[in-house]
Amino acid sequence: MADSPNCDLKSLSPLQLFERVTEQGEKVRALKAGKAPKDEIDAAVRMLLSLKLSYKTTTGQDYQAGLPPKDLVLINNGTTKEEDEDLVDPWNVQTSNAKGVDYDKLIVRFGSSKIDTDLINRIERAIGQKPHHFLRRGIFFSHRDMDQVLDAYENKKPFYLYTGRGPSSQAMHVGHLIPFMFTKWLQEVFDVPLVIQLTDDEKYLWKDMTIEKAHEYARENAKDIIACGFDVNKTFIFSDLEYLGTSAGFYKNIVKVQKHVTFNQVKGIFGFTDSDCIGKISFPAIQAAPSFSSSFPQIFNGKENIQCLIPCAIDQDPYFRMTRDVAPRIGQPKPALLHSVFFPALQGAQTKMSASDPNSSIFLTDTAKQIKTKINKHAFSGGRDTIEEHRKYGGNCDVDVSIMYLTFFLEDDDRLEQLKQAYTSGELLTGELKKVLIETMQPLVAAHQERRKQVTDEIVQQFMTPRKLAFEF
Repeated sequence: MADSPNCDLKSLSPLQLFERVTEQGEKVRALKAGKAPKDEIDAAVRMLLSLKLSYKTTTGQDYQAGLPPKDLVLINNGTTKEEDEDLVDPWNVQTSNAKGVDYDKLIVRFGSSKIDTDLINRIERAIGQKPHHFLRRGIFFSHRDMDQVLDAYENKKPFYLYTGRGPSSQAMHVGHLIPFMFTKWLQEVFDVPLVIQLTDDEKYLWKDMTIEKAHEYARENAKDIIACGFDVNKTFIFSDLEYLGTSAGFYKNIVKVQKHVTFNQVKGIFGFTDSDCIGKISFPAIQAAPSFSSSFPQIFNGKENIQCLIPCAIDQDPYFRMTRDVAPRIGQPKPALLHSVFFPALQGAQTKMSASDPNSSIFLTDTAKQIKTKINKHAFSGGRDTIEEHRKYGGNCDVDVSIMYLTFFLEDDDRLEQLKQAYTSGELLTGELKKVLIETMQPLVAAHQERRKQVTDEIVQQFMTPRKLAFEF
């Protein structure tokens, strides 16, 4: 964005102004570090002061690095004062809307960028093949700096992938596969290293479980992740409880982040209170550290300037907004992000999936019979009350969970569009649509279970052993 003081700052939202001040502050620091001419530095400082004044005039608050404006900050439920229908934070996702979270509003609230047709087309040109259906269908819908990642790739500069899993239970559900399916595709088309963080420390801090159980879940979840088909020569999976004690580089980056984020900032970003344990308050720095290549010297040969791309659900974005704010101050590149939508519960997009409720989703341990029963009995329908009404008025694809699940897992675009049209017109009944979903999910889960059976403890250990991967840096 241009730095001209003549730009209409009044048209910017509080969050956009916050981002402008942050960017301008980084520019001033870069100019000073690079010993730029005094008049250039002075002009940049004047612009920074002007932006800070506009920010205070608009919000009534002084700008504080890493602390977004109070009316847009994530406090407990991530909602704004004006918009309280959606609850979104790193631990909770709820909405009163049967269609699900309003992602356009979430983009504005979080200050990210929409993945548009131009970006999808650019990805297609870069990789020389059709983009993943998660991109084509808007399942990954938002980004931060993906254009910079593509710039690097087109100029033969390296980058790497980082994603993760919070192992809160032994059994994962099909929604947990979404980031890993997409990350595997990204790794294959761009041919880059991947690190996968298992935050067993986080689950111990947040959940009522022993530290041993949290670590056991991490190992079990690793088997499901490996069963997605990752290449052991290109992928490092690590448990925080294990890796933190063995990597000086990882711990150094944690400490650097911790030094540059205040208690007030993490309270503002994550909604922590004075009664939260200090482990929770310090944890965001642990999730931030894998964003920096120096956390993995065995992979990147100690290099610190390799950019990271993080595919994740958008509820994890607060961690990385914090990380992106800190990165320039500790001499690291900002991580880029690709955000996915949330996977709906069987009972509807406005309800929450829970590992304690076996009927809230299809789990990777479910039998074919269980899958059929769950879909037939619990999948929320957008159909009408009677066959006659359905034939006359048609079904509502916007709220129908079978359509939502098929959008994630049915790869054939033409077939999906045909089903939507038939359901909307009333030609296809709810029972018939559920039958299609059952026939889609049963073989998908069965194939995953077969692959998981082949993942031994020894294979898990290979993935989780710190080592050089099949790349030269």
